[in-house]
This record gives sequence, structure tokens and C-alpha cells, in this order.
Amino acid sequence: MLSTTAAHHAMPNAIDHLAALTGYRDRDLLDVTLAHALMDLLRPRQVVVYKLVGEGDDQRWLLRARLTAGQTTAVSDPPWVAFEALAPKASVRERCECVESESVVASNTPEGEAVTWFPLLTDAEALGVIEVRTARPMPGATRRMVGSILRIYRNFHGLLDYSERDTLTGLLNRKTFDEAFLKTAHAAPGPAGPAAQEDRRQEPAAQRHWLGVVDIDHFKSVNDRFGHLIGDEVLLLVARILRSTFRFQDRLYRFGGEEFVVLLRCGSEDDAAQAFERLRHNVERYAFPQVGRVTASIGFTEVKPGDTPTAAFERADRAVYVAKQRGRNQVCSHAELVRQGVLQEAAKVGDIELF
Repeated sequence: MLSTTAAHHAMPNAIDHLAALTGYRDRDLLDVTLAHALMDLLRPRQVVVYKLVGEGDDQRWLLRARLTAGQTTAVSDPPWVAFEALAPKASVRERCECVESESVVASNTPEGEAVTWFPLLTDAEALGVIEVRTARPMPGATRRMVGSILRIYRNFHGLLDYSERDTLTGLLNRKTFDEAFLKTAHAAPGPAGPAAQEDRRQEPAAQRHWLGVVDIDHFKSVNDRFGHLIGDEVLLLVARILRSTFRFQDRLYRFGGEEFVVLLRCGSEDDAAQAFERLRHNVERYAFPQVGRVTASIGFTEVKPGDTPTAAFERADRAVYVAKQRGRNQVCSHAELVRQGVLQEAAKVGDIELF
């Protein structure tokens, strides 16, 4: 561990990172900054941030940031890594014990290296672990200091959730959509070669992005017949169906009322149509308490080069309108409707789209 002199030199850098930690609104940068702060403060051999992704019993470990001594750039899993490629939760006993007990776990490797796992907690649950590798076991005072830093992380994580998530469903809210749309859909492909491998682990070949708008059919009548409490329960259950239908990387939003938005990546229009058809089917077959059968109308569009969030949303929303006109409880592709002559492609003039 650090000597007293080295600790004094490391402290300003660590404080700078902690200041940056509370200045970011990007969760990727939040986790990377946490790893850098612990690296500067503790001078360990390695710091790794893992998050649990997935639902229920099928959870897996996503690498959010890994820093090794002497390394300046954190390594992470790519944003669209295949869920099946990640290690199952139970595959790493100490990590699993750490999150389930919500307490610090320590062990030694066969090579004599000390490893300490700290739970990453939110107000509701343990969402991951910090793994710190050192030459010698970590003293109690150092553990307590790391715990204090993680409480800062926990508090700020809660503030992000409060500002970015819908209060009722826990899905992302409308105000986070534009920035995420541009970041996710317009991300430039990374450089090829060995240098790129240091920054990120291997990412799948580039695929196309799709935006879907999901509208619950006859939702006003649900509120009128059963009351708003039952209506809120329907919204909560639809949000749960969205989470179970789509992958952990897909971004799910509630735009207000009975309208939800999905931003996902897949290879073709047929693949996107199948994903949204699976959602439609899952909603239709779910037995909603008291209400019974609920259906949804869905429209989707491909995100195009140079697209704006507003333009893409409007195309998908027009497809929803056609689905409603055709009897509801169906999925409509904007591109297919254009091919059929039902809708016209927008004519773009500068940054303005004319319909």
C-alpha cells in the first residue's frame, strides 16, 4: 500500500477525480472516473468496475472499466456486446458473494496477490462490484476510505437516476433522449488495430439503429373504467415487459402518458420488425390484473445518417398512426409504408424536414 508521503502526493489527483465524478452526467464517464480516482489514491496493481446486467436469475457481468498500473486508458466492454458473451453472475464466486451480502469480500490469488471486492450499491440494490488488486491485504482504514468514496458514488448515482428516469416506471425519461440518440446512433466507428484493443474489447460488426414508438391501445378507457391507480399498474407492467423483451443495451424510454420509445441496434428491417412483433405479442398475451387483455400499436423506423431525434421520432410516430387506423395491435414499419405508397418520404431541406 501507499506510504504516507506517496499518499500525500496521490490525494490531490484523487480529489480532482472525485470532483469530476460529481460533474459528469454520463454513466460511462462516471465509472471510468471512479476507477481513476481509486487508482490514484491507492496505487494498486489493478482496479476493475463490473456491473450486473440482465433480469431475474439470468444476470451477467459487464466490464465497465479496467485500469492496470501504468495504464492511462481504461478498458471496457463495447456498448453493444452480446449478452451471451458475458460471464454469468454465479461464475465468479467472490463477486457473487459481494453483491449478495452487500459487504466487502477479500481473498488471495495463488500467486500471493491480494484481491478486495467492494459492492457498488444504489438505494434499492447492489448493482455491481469494484475489484481492487494489491500486493498486500488492504488495511481496515483503507477499506473504510474506499467505502466513503463509494458512498459519494452511490449518492451521485441516485441523483442521476432521479433526474434521468421516469418516476413511475424507472425507464429513461424524455429529456435524456436527444443526447443518447445522437451518442448511440451516430457513434463513429473506432480505430482498427492493436491500439484500439487497449481502449475496448472486441466489438461486433457495425449494425443499423432503429427507433420504435410503442403506444398502448385504448389506454384512456383503462383509466376511465378502472381508475388511475390501475392505469399506473398497467404502465408499470408494460415497462417490465419492455425490459424482458429487449436486450440490456437497448435504450427504453417513457415519453409520458401511454407512449414508450425503444432505441435498438440490429442488422436488418426484418430483424427490427421481429423484435417489435415479439413485444406486441408479449403485451397481448399478458394477463393484466383486473384489466385483462391490453394491446399496443407500434411504429418503427431506421435511424439514418445525419438524422435528428425529432425527425426519426416523427417517422415512427406516423407509422404508429397508421397502425391505429388499421385496427391497432400491430407493428408498422415506416419504410414499408413508404414502399406501399401509404406514407410519403420526408423531403429534407437543410435541417428542416418537409412532409
